[in-house]
Amino acid sequence: MKEKEINEKELIERISRNDEEAFLHVFNFYHNTILSFIKKYVHSSDLAKDLTQEVFVKIWEKREKLAEVKSFRSYLYTIAKNHTLNTLKKASRSQEVMGEIVEAYFVGNNTTEERLLDKEYLYYLNKALEELPERSKEIFRLCREQKKTYEEVASIMGISKNAVKNHMVFSMKHLRKNIEGELGMSLSILVAIFFN
Repeated sequence: MKEKEINEKELIERISRNDEEAFLHVFNFYHNTILSFIKKYVHSSDLAKDLTQEVFVKIWEKREKLAEVKSFRSYLYTIAKNHTLNTLKKASRSQEVMGEIVEAYFVGNNTTEERLLDKEYLYYLNKALEELPERSKEIFRLCREQKKTYEEVASIMGISKNAVKNHMVFSMKHLRKNIEGELGMSLSILVAIFFN
């Protein structure tokens, strides 16, 4: 079914008036799109399905506000984005959820919504990285972006393996302080997202 085949505005107005049939129509239309969007953030298919269901539950719970929404698609993606972000934040306090979160560095045919969230994460990470001393920043990028081992980085930089380790410890402490302060998100989650 193509988007133009449904009168979205009419359906949303009906949902705001507690029309379950209209809600089911919109749910069926957008479900797979939102599921695919959320799957880019989480490794577990079951978790992605749960999050997708929870997003639509939120839509239904807030249905009275839908009459004020100008773009339902944007509204839906915003709720999906925020719910996913909150799950990522909670992952820093839950080992079970932590194990289900994986990379979300988007490539290929991404939607605007996906690229915006990507940039949101990457902005804070790069901002924190730029505050590092040049040597520490270079070592961090060699280790995380280029997947070099400490031994390889030590050889490239002409320093000892222990010195590389010390730079990484310093960098991670700095990034943790800045990232968790800005986003309230575990640094380990953010690094896993962008440097998996």
